Amino acid sequence: MTTTQLPPTPGRRVAAPAPAAPPNKPHRRPRYLREQLSGWAMIAPAAALLLLFVFLPAILGFGLAFTNARLVSPRPVEFVGTDNFVRLFTDPTFWRALLNVSYFAVVVVPVQSGLALAMALLINKKFRGVNFFRTLYFLPVVTSMVVVSLLWLFMYRKDGLINEFLSAASFGLIDGPDWLNNPATAMPAIIILSIWQAAGFHMIIWLAGLQSISGELYEAAQLDGASRWHQFRYVTWPGLKHTRTLILVTITIQALGLFDQVSVMTQGGPLDSTTTIIFEAVRSGFKQQETSYASAISLVFFVLVLLISAVQRYLTREKD
Repeated sequence: MTTTQLPPTPGRRVAAPAPAAPPNKPHRRPRYLREQLSGWAMIAPAAALLLLFVFLPAILGFGLAFTNARLVSPRPVEFVGTDNFVRLFTDPTFWRALLNVSYFAVVVVPVQSGLALAMALLINKKFRGVNFFRTLYFLPVVTSMVVVSLLWLFMYRKDGLINEFLSAASFGLIDGPDWLNNPATAMPAIIILSIWQAAGFHMIIWLAGLQSISGELYEAAQLDGASRWHQFRYVTWPGLKHTRTLILVTITIQALGLFDQVSVMTQGGPLDSTTTIIFEAVRSGFKQQETSYASAISLVFFVLVLLISAVQRYLTREKD
């Protein structure tokens, strides 16, 4: 039977149809929890390793710096307050190590960054064999610093390759020194090695910064008649602002942490001319078994790096 819908009577309000019931949505809470658990499970191994080998040793080292703990000792560990720091700041070896590290950083930071930038500019071109030169420049970086130090150790000997080359090039007039056993040449020799080994790494960072600069800027500069120097000064250099900050911070931290070259080549000598803060901490902690004193050195080194990084970050910050 069919019902006929009557037209609405004038002046009479017709009720609106009831809204349809929303469809039943699946409950997404369990899926969200599963995703969260999967994420935590993925980062758990890395987090456990960081906790075990980074955070816990850092906390333990901070606590040991205020004790008299030794690596092997029958005496119980006792709290001694700031005795280790008083001894540290009155130790001439520490101040000599700080001077050596400062000398190393002052030379390495500008020279290595400048050399890496020059290398990046050279290979930031499209020409035949560019990949070969990129590989050649980067090859020392992938070589272990211990292996590189051993290689240069033989080159720096009195009868090594460098002195043989100097003698041959000067027809026997120049007799090269014993580079690593002379206090005047030991640190410069390590500086040359360090710059050669790490310049390729920072070259890659400079290259990434160069390739992020738009080519339209160079085209506009060429249309305005800008020379290559003006293109570098007004286009390339400002475009590398953030890259400069990264390069500055990374090279400085690496320079302050100088250890491998010294440990392999000079053992801090001759006459402490190549002793560094990290090397002094390792020597005190393992060879002299003064764990607490080594922890104090490490804590001071951490604060020093933190302050220098903060100052660099402040000086290179973006200004309105």
